[in-house]
Amino acid sequence: MMLSKFLAKQIYNNSGDTKKVSLPAVRIATLGMAIGLAVMIVSVAVVFGFKHTIRDKVIGFGSHIVVQNFSNIQNDNMMQICVSDSMISVLQKAPDINHIQRYAIKQGLLKTDTDFLGVVLKGVGTEWDSTFIAENIIDGTIPKFIYNKNTQPTQSQILISKIMADKLGVKVKDKLFAYFLGNNDVRMRRFVISGIYQTNLTKYDEATVFCDLNTVQKLNGWDSDEVSGVEMTVKNFSNIDETAKWMIHKVNRTKDSYGNTLVSSTIQEINPQIFSWLDLLDLNVWIILALMVCVASVTMISGLLIIILERVPMIGILKALGSRNSFIRHTFLWFGMFIMAKGLIIGNILGIGICLLQKWTGLVKLDPTTYYVSEVPVELNITTILLLNAGTFIICTLVLVVPSFLVSHIHPAKTIKFGE
Repeated sequence: MMLSKFLAKQIYNNSGDTKKVSLPAVRIATLGMAIGLAVMIVSVAVVFGFKHTIRDKVIGFGSHIVVQNFSNIQNDNMMQICVSDSMISVLQKAPDINHIQRYAIKQGLLKTDTDFLGVVLKGVGTEWDSTFIAENIIDGTIPKFIYNKNTQPTQSQILISKIMADKLGVKVKDKLFAYFLGNNDVRMRRFVISGIYQTNLTKYDEATVFCDLNTVQKLNGWDSDEVSGVEMTVKNFSNIDETAKWMIHKVNRTKDSYGNTLVSSTIQEINPQIFSWLDLLDLNVWIILALMVCVASVTMISGLLIIILERVPMIGILKALGSRNSFIRHTFLWFGMFIMAKGLIIGNILGIGICLLQKWTGLVKLDPTTYYVSEVPVELNITTILLLNAGTFIICTLVLVVPSFLVSHIHPAKTIKFGE
C-alpha cells in the first residue's frame, strides 16, 4: 500500500513534465472537482440562509405555536380566550418550551389629514420578546409596552412598518388617529409613532402595527385576562412536532373559564404557503448536488483514463517486474485521490470565499417584494461543509474504481515494445 502511494505521488509530481496531455488533464480534473464543490457549498449556504432567514421572519411575527379560540380558525373574527396564570403554568409544562407571551388583536383604520390605511393592531405586554423587531428597526425606538389593568399610558405609542409610513407620509414622533368599529359604535384613539420597522415580509409589513396590550383589550371591551391568544416559542425548532403533539393532547378541545374551546397551531400550519415554498428549495439543492457530483466524477474519470493511457509503457514495465494488477490499480487510485484532495482544497477556498464575500458585502441583491429579503442570505455550517467534502471524496473515489480496471487489459509484451 505504501509503495503504491509513493509511486502515485511520483507520477502526480511529474505529471506534465514529459507528457503533453497529462498536465492539462490533471488541471481540468482538479478544476472540475474544485468548481463542483464550490457550487455545492454556495448552493447549500444560500438555501440554508433563505430558509432560516425567512423562517425567523415569520416566527418573529407569529411565534412557533399559537393557542387561540377555535372559532378563529373558521372565520376572520378574532374571538378572545381567557388566559389566567394557571393556564400559563400548564402551558409551561409543554416539552422544550422557551417563552410564552399574550397578545390581542384589533382591526382598525389609521388616518392622517390626507390618507388612511387599514391595519391590524397587535397588542403586546411586558413579556413580549422584541428581539426580532429590534433587529429590524430602521428609525426610532421600541416603547416599553404596558400590561397592567390599572394603568393606562398617558400617550399611547405604536410601531409601524416602513410601508405604512411611506403610504401615510409620516415619520417617527408624528401623531396618528386610529378608528375602530365595535358594539355598533366607532372608537377613536390617538397614537404617537415611536418607531418604524422593516422586515420585507410584505404580508405582515402591510398590516401589523404594534401597541400595548392594555389598549387593545380596552378597545375590544375585554377584561385584563382576556386576550386573542398565546404565542409560544420552543428551544429547538427541529423539536416543534414533539411540542405540537403535546399541545394536541393536553390543550386542544379543552375549554377556558368562559367556556371557549382552545386550539393550538404551529407556524407551519398558519403559513403553509411560505413553508411549502421553502421545502421546495430542498429539492433544488439535491438536484444541484447530484449534478455537481456527476460533473466532478466525469472530469476525474476522464483525467484518470488519460493518465493511464499515457502511462501504458510504465504499466507494462511494472507488470514485467511482477507487479499485480491490484497494485497498479491502487497506484492510480492514489493518484486520483491526490487530484481530488487538491481540488477539494481549492473548492473550499472558492466556495467559502464567495459566501463570506456575500455575507459581508451583500453584493448580490434581490427584490424584497418577491423573495422577502433585500440581498441573498448565506449561512455557513461547518458540519455541512465537512459532509459535502467527505461525500464528494468518497463518491468520486468509488467511481474511479471502474476505470482503474483498465490496467488489467494491458499486456507487458505489447506495451514495452510500444514504448521503445
